[in-house]
Amino acid sequence: MATQLFRLAIDATTTTDVDVNPEIVRYFYLLDETDRTSGVLTVPATKFIDDAGDILTGNLTTATTKNGYYMLFINGVLQQSSLYTVNTDGSQVTVNDAAAIPVGAPVTLIVTNFAPTSDSDTTVTT
Repeated sequence: MATQLFRLAIDATTTTDVDVNPEIVRYFYLLDETDRTSGVLTVPATKFIDDAGDILTGNLTTATTKNGYYMLFINGVLQQSSLYTVNTDGSQVTVNDAAAIPVGAPVTLIVTNFAPTSDSDTTVTT
């Protein structure tokens, strides 16, 4: 009799539930000429207001590495990410090439962070 490979016959079903858990924070600012120097706009966190209309007393929420991002709108127009930076500690936002932005223009910073979770359940039947 020839050698034969014996294998287990297993049937399994896996169900995975994933929740992305987004946290979205919005900040608002009206351009003040005193925050612009040589065409660069530097806005301290304490000049932004939140969704409730409260002036910030601390730093901005920062985007988490690999699970978050920023979107900056000036006068309602989404800006390219290479145009601005948010300090790593959230203490200020810097917008380069800002000489042509009119005084009083609305600046909106949106910070989105995700805290994904997943749960898998495997049922094995033989």
